[in-house]
Amino acid sequence: MAKAGEDLVTAYDGARLDARYWISIALGISTSVFDYFDYYVVGFLVAVLAPQWQLTFGQTSLILLSAGVGAIMGSLAWGALADRFGRKVLLVAGVTLCALSAGSVSLIPDGAWIAFAVLRFFVGFGVGAAASVAVPLIVEYTPTRHRTLVTSATVIPVSLGILAASLSAATLLDQIGWRGLAALGFLPLLPALLIGLIMPESVRWLVSRGRDAEARRIVARALRVAPEALPSSPAIETVAKAQSAGFAELLQEPRRIWLTLIVWFGASTANYGVFLWGPTIVALLMGVSAVEVAHLFVIVSLTGMIGRAIFSVLAQRIGRRRCGEIMGYGIALSLGAAGLFFDRTLFGYPAFVVLLIPAALFFDGGFSNIAPYSAEIFPVRLSARGVGLAQAANGVGKIAGPLCLALIAGTSNLITPKATIDAVTPAFLFLAACGLAIGLAFTVLGIETHGRPLALEASQPGEGAGTGVARPGREAEVGVAARPTPS
Repeated sequence: MAKAGEDLVTAYDGARLDARYWISIALGISTSVFDYFDYYVVGFLVAVLAPQWQLTFGQTSLILLSAGVGAIMGSLAWGALADRFGRKVLLVAGVTLCALSAGSVSLIPDGAWIAFAVLRFFVGFGVGAAASVAVPLIVEYTPTRHRTLVTSATVIPVSLGILAASLSAATLLDQIGWRGLAALGFLPLLPALLIGLIMPESVRWLVSRGRDAEARRIVARALRVAPEALPSSPAIETVAKAQSAGFAELLQEPRRIWLTLIVWFGASTANYGVFLWGPTIVALLMGVSAVEVAHLFVIVSLTGMIGRAIFSVLAQRIGRRRCGEIMGYGIALSLGAAGLFFDRTLFGYPAFVVLLIPAALFFDGGFSNIAPYSAEIFPVRLSARGVGLAQAANGVGKIAGPLCLALIAGTSNLITPKATIDAVTPAFLFLAACGLAIGLAFTVLGIETHGRPLALEASQPGEGAGTGVARPGREAEVGVAARPTPS
């Protein structure tokens, strides 16, 4: 028996990438760019406000950690909701929440660090919510033959958010002040509106939910044929079961769960630890202002973008699993070296600064490989929950990154050179260990998804759930022993 919706999805998979596809992808990318700008600009805001408001190390840590807590809750909640109610509306809602919260930081009174932390919580909630929906939507929207390259490439511009945060702080901070910089957080409201007007719902999600008529209209428009000319879809046998969207179903996929948790926790901890506390460490090492540090981190951000481009092409050539190994072991070596040799000088600069530049190829560049991966390894009916789980681990990493320094330096201390500098080596060795965990996870648990079609439904108990065994009569699921389609 054919898999539910297989004929209709196969027809859709053969659609060409038209103007509406590229506009929709561009809008999805723009929301991520703006969201990550909002997320990372706080590192420069804190660098300015900590001395002005006389914040303690513990207070600054709470401001930074609150977004991570929000991201965990937002990703888990929106992942479950998106599997039940759809991708598009929840994507718009998540981006809107992030934008309103980020921009509202510019309106808080001086010294109101608690209000700052609360708003950062909702920024994180919105970022986690949007990511848990945008990733499966883009992955499901893209034909299998183009999926690895295109979906990886969509992650490249996300580095523009980090770059824009650095450039904005470097060029605008003195002119518009920290409030003006924070007010830029309202910008994602525009792409959120355009997504609501232009981007279609995921055909694969509609078919997995038994909403055949809606799926047929979208496929017909993509193929430019009449809906009645499309192949019929076999009846959905699990519509009643599909009405639920709990996380209990994910327990049938333990291998994928552990792979997701380890990879995303490790990657986020390394990335967030560097970008949030890196500017403070560099300022202390070099004795320069936040604006001068921002100029240096522009180079780090650009390197990360180059790394994302490299990993996008590399995944198409050697597959996602091998790229994951390169990312993990590369983080371990580069950040370990930065932690051990931070106080030495290379090319007239602290070695810490110089070593962060090539390290960004791995701790930032590798995200172009793992971001689509979290949607690809789970079947469509579980995809948003799988990505939500990934983003929850991402949020925990966003907490662990700065928290590792806070615990080592002591949260009762002010931000002083002694407290922060003493924390560099042990903290960055911890971040390097996270990279090692990523590499080992891909080596031991990794599943290859390149060139393999997405499964609509989860495996049933005893039918290959997480074991690499395909069901008889079914198209092989992602991660099982199937021949990849030609690159």
